[in-house]
Amino acid sequence: MRQYELVVILPSEEEAFRKGKESVAADMAQFNAVDVKEEDMGDRLLAYPILKKERGHYILYRMSLEPQTVSPLERVFKLNTSILKYLLVKVEA
Repeated sequence: MRQYELVVILPSEEEAFRKGKESVAADMAQFNAVDVKEEDMGDRLLAYPILKKERGHYILYRMSLEPQTVSPLERVFKLNTSILKYLLVKVEA
């Protein structure tokens, strides 16, 4: 297993944020992410509007994944309408 970091930007509205956070957690569990650590980075002004939204709630996840599950997990994130943007990167040792 390799270490990865994931940053997701969710809508800042309370209900949409809660729904998005639950769906991200479910997606990671579906792809057997282990040692998941979550850091809430808070609500911030976006550099440019995304889907006509000016603000977004940032969350940083650190986790371990099998390398072959990364591409399917990114595909699920891309199709998830609760996520405004995401970035998944491998942590270099």
